[in-house]
Amino acid sequence: MNEPSRVIALWAAPRSRSTAFFRSMIQLGGLVALHEPFCNVVDYGRTTVLDREVTTHRDLIAEIRAVSATGTVFLKDTTDQRYDAVFEDRDLLREAQHTFLIRRPAEVAASFYALKPDMERAHVGLEGLHELYRAVLDAGGRAPVVLDAADLVRAPEAVLRAYCARVGLPFDAAATSWSSGARPEWSMSERWHSAVSDSTGFVDRTTRYRDTVDNNPLLASFAAHHEPFYRELHAVRLVPEEEQAGR
Repeated sequence: MNEPSRVIALWAAPRSRSTAFFRSMIQLGGLVALHEPFCNVVDYGRTTVLDREVTTHRDLIAEIRAVSATGTVFLKDTTDQRYDAVFEDRDLLREAQHTFLIRRPAEVAASFYALKPDMERAHVGLEGLHELYRAVLDAGGRAPVVLDAADLVRAPEAVLRAYCARVGLPFDAAATSWSSGARPEWSMSERWHSAVSDSTGFVDRTTRYRDTVDNNPLLASFAAHHEPFYRELHAVRLVPEEEQAGR
């Protein structure tokens, strides 16, 4: 059996409750937790690893490696953008524990559009997740772990317990709840994370949006493009044993 990786990456479709998942990982403690570092470099030209600021993806990967020599790094990022440096670094693809968080593309499209009406098809992110999933396998990486946001909000403790077991982290039930409030880790992109800032745990709720796949043909076309990629990843998602037993 492989030893638990000192770099655990959660690659997520945007608007998939991934920041809530990141918040839960903070509750576990003992992790160097990086929130959307690759995205930050693209959108803001910089990100911080501990106390060091980096401005390129290659330097970011080097810093992650340096920190992981003495501690476990957990990073969360979204695939509404493509990070070429990740695909080019086969050692990173092979050696890190890559995990994936998916959500139905129709839900992603409506939520993303509400914040960014000039969104493009690629921003839904499921195709990007699928490409990265395949890249990990092609590089001979560890077996990826796939979570579905619907499972996560329906049974957070069971999903988190199973996730921790798969990636080699000690589970603590305290990871399912937290104090409300914004965190410095997502200060640069705070407007995208107001829901989790107001939350105290995982909530299974449906937000009503003015534009959805039912009334906006552009969003419908975006979702339809990403649906096959979602279904392929959904077919291999992690289902906790207690969830399986209840079926």
